[in-house]
Amino acid sequence: MTIDNDDLMNSVIASLGRIDVISLDEMPNIDLYMDQLTTFMDERLKKTTRHPESDKILTKTMINNYAKNDLLPPPIRKKYSKDHLILLIFIYYLKSILSINDIQTLLQPLKERFHLSDDELNLSRIYETAYELQTEELEPVIEDLKKKYQRSLKTFDDDSLSEEEKKRMQLFSFITLLSYDVYVKKLLIEKMLDNITDEKDKEKDKSKGKAKGKNKDKE
Repeated sequence: MTIDNDDLMNSVIASLGRIDVISLDEMPNIDLYMDQLTTFMDERLKKTTRHPESDKILTKTMINNYAKNDLLPPPIRKKYSKDHLILLIFIYYLKSILSINDIQTLLQPLKERFHLSDDELNLSRIYETAYELQTEELEPVIEDLKKKYQRSLKTFDDDSLSEEEKKRMQLFSFITLLSYDVYVKKLLIEKMLDNITDEKDKEKDKSKGKAKGKNKDKE
């Protein structure tokens, strides 16, 4: 098998440029039934999957499980609103790197703003900000990929290796750099979420302590 790392890198960068993040304006302004919801998600996010011909974006079972795990409020008269759709998009991207418990922790403040009016800090405004941040981040991500790739080409530059062996090991170096980057960022995210959970636990303990104190006073 002949390896062409340059072609692979160019293909990756080209695919990143084609990532079709769903903007707020593209979301339906009417509530959707389950089938309509899964169809919309499938049509818009199919390109982001590893195997578009077989991978599932969202299924009825997934949506029901998200509701059971308290990630998603139940539908209203079997219909899902734009707020449901926003939460599902966040879940779709987060589930590849975070556990269900971590997603619950991260999305809890958003769930508390479910179906707030337009003049408040609602989910539409939060999603719009996230969309802008993602759009701004694309070019820096591509530049960082190029930097890591160039660094990988400086490894295993050994005359004792064949060109094919050299390319294979340089690809290994590139993947190692990317993997370490993902590992560090995932670790940071988990630490921040653990801190949120710890703070919540402390607040619960304080509340329990106050309640016990009141009960003793009554006795």
